[in-house]
Amino acid sequence: MYDNVRDLRPKAPDTEKITINLGYVDLGHVDLMVQEGFYSNRTDFIRTAIRNQLERHADVLKQSTARHSLDLGLRNFTRQDLEAAQRAGEMLHINVLGLATIAQDVTPDLARATIASVWVLGALHATPAVKAALADRTR
Repeated sequence: MYDNVRDLRPKAPDTEKITINLGYVDLGHVDLMVQEGFYSNRTDFIRTAIRNQLERHADVLKQSTARHSLDLGLRNFTRQDLEAAQRAGEMLHINVLGLATIAQDVTPDLARATIASVWVLGALHATPAVKAALADRTR
């Protein structure tokens, strides 16, 4: 009955996996905090520590985001968006703090014709071909 159900827009992941290296003593301290019940697991400790540091520097981050004219959060660029820019003779400057996605149906040629620069602090999701086409415009 549901054989023909498809996601029209696949859901983007809301997290990005990172790897960190910790010294054994620091890792032991984290494990001790988990064992003592302060945190549910190592990941909970690390997320909390990162959030605390971001909160501690919130004013500086807010000023820097405004100074750099960064779009905050999730920014999706569709084929239609890029085609509209192309028709208008405009070049896009993608400046995102968070997640920027370039739709899967965007060709490398369309991306090069419409995207002048890419600066993403966080993650950029695009096809490998589009990322390669924009490599010289990405910082």
